[in-house]
Amino acid sequence: MFEPSFELTQTGPVHIVVLRLPEMMDSHEFDRLNDDILAAIATAPEGRWVFDLSNLNYMGSSSLGLMVNIRQRIKQVHGQLILCTISPSLMRIFHTCCLERLFTITRTRDEAVQRLSR
Repeated sequence: MFEPSFELTQTGPVHIVVLRLPEMMDSHEFDRLNDDILAAIATAPEGRWVFDLSNLNYMGSSSLGLMVNIRQRIKQVHGQLILCTISPSLMRIFHTCCLERLFTITRTRDEAVQRLSR
């Protein structure tokens, strides 16, 4: 069984999270992912975060809600967030839900890291 996961790395002052999610998650998997990501964010108050979505072509409502929660948590601790490498199909979902207005989005991870490294 594929478990929802993410990979956390750091480039200079920028924390990079690469999400790997199945199209469907049960509530236990979702809660664990949510807790793990929020715990990671808590380790770097005022952190600079890049969420690389290159492994995703689809996000359901719970995953989209997770992204909004992550944005809010990072904002609460005075951090910065950029999403990057969003597939065309996922970008259509973001546009349909008007989420592109909430997030700073770049085409590449390098561009996101460069913007946050200034």
